[in-house]
Amino acid sequence: MKKITTPTLLLDEAKCKQNISRMVEKAQRNRVKLRPHFKTHQSAQVGEWFREQGVEAITVSSLQMASYFAHHGWTDILVAIPVNLLEIDTINKLAAKVKLHLVVVNMEAISVLEQLLLQPVYIWVKIDTGYQRTGVLPHNNTDLDPMMQHLFESGKFYFEGFLAHDGHTYKQTDRDAVKAIHNTTVYLLHLVRSRYTHLFPDILLSIGDTPSCSMLENVAAVDEIRPGNFVFYDLTQQHIGSCTYQQIAVCMACPVIARHPERNQLILYGGSVHFSKDSLITEDDTVIYGQVVALTADGWSAPVDGLKLVSLSQEHGVVSASEEQFRNYEVGDLLYVLPVHSCLTAVAMKRYLTLEGEWLEHLAGLPVGSFN
Repeated sequence: MKKITTPTLLLDEAKCKQNISRMVEKAQRNRVKLRPHFKTHQSAQVGEWFREQGVEAITVSSLQMASYFAHHGWTDILVAIPVNLLEIDTINKLAAKVKLHLVVVNMEAISVLEQLLLQPVYIWVKIDTGYQRTGVLPHNNTDLDPMMQHLFESGKFYFEGFLAHDGHTYKQTDRDAVKAIHNTTVYLLHLVRSRYTHLFPDILLSIGDTPSCSMLENVAAVDEIRPGNFVFYDLTQQHIGSCTYQQIAVCMACPVIARHPERNQLILYGGSVHFSKDSLITEDDTVIYGQVVALTADGWSAPVDGLKLVSLSQEHGVVSASEEQFRNYEVGDLLYVLPVHSCLTAVAMKRYLTLEGEWLEHLAGLPVGSFN
């Protein structure tokens, strides 16, 4: 591996490919389409690992991301955020090149798109099945009926189906609770679909969240799944029960820049601008921003007892150490830390270093417009 001198995000390619393989196999067993969310890795090279396993359709979280992956040969792309009408020029440019899927949650967006689109796009209506971030409520026929009628009558749209995101599974740590959320969402999506099959006989249903797609064996009641975080996983997913420590495929390498024996603390060059400010509360009510692991011949270990990343400022990280563990580290050493939220850490770090010493790109690290 290359010499590391500054905070660096390590990527275990073998673990990452194993995570992809497991989800591909689960989708195949359930006979559902896997449309993975690429917002976690945002890397053309990691995207190729999906393509190698037969994935052809993807999800992204912005039109910029859609443009990036279109540039790298992806031709079936869902932008899974309510459409930003201010980006109509980008929408028209992309729709001329790829099968572009857009999400709508109101009649206003449909009306403006109908006026400004230069060619048809594929439309999904987002249903709020309990997360309460955005979407149309499943029983809100007052809004849904005119939206669906307009989509049926317009020549500017190919209506694909209804989608939902169970973001509230991220607050659970119990498999039965995750299953209950999933089952509720499936029921509500089927309910909405049944109301409009007279207009659209082939309505598709799409769900996307890593906890349910990882923890549940049966996801066959929908047509496609859109998990994203599973490609790397992180401490949040381990805390929920979506993965084991051994499946977390990214790890921060941070230099030790100070030691404070009077309080058994190690200071890292690695702060909130590297990790993000996401945190977890452990069983002993400690707030942590990462778990320290040991580098091994084939990756890294499970978390080391007696070491916790307990505070972050902009560039600094504070590791609380037991007296025994404190003695094991000197200024100039590297500490290896599993992130709480791999998606945000990846955006912050802007590239990856594989354990084989290869740098992989991240969209955030590229010059604006370099792929248009």
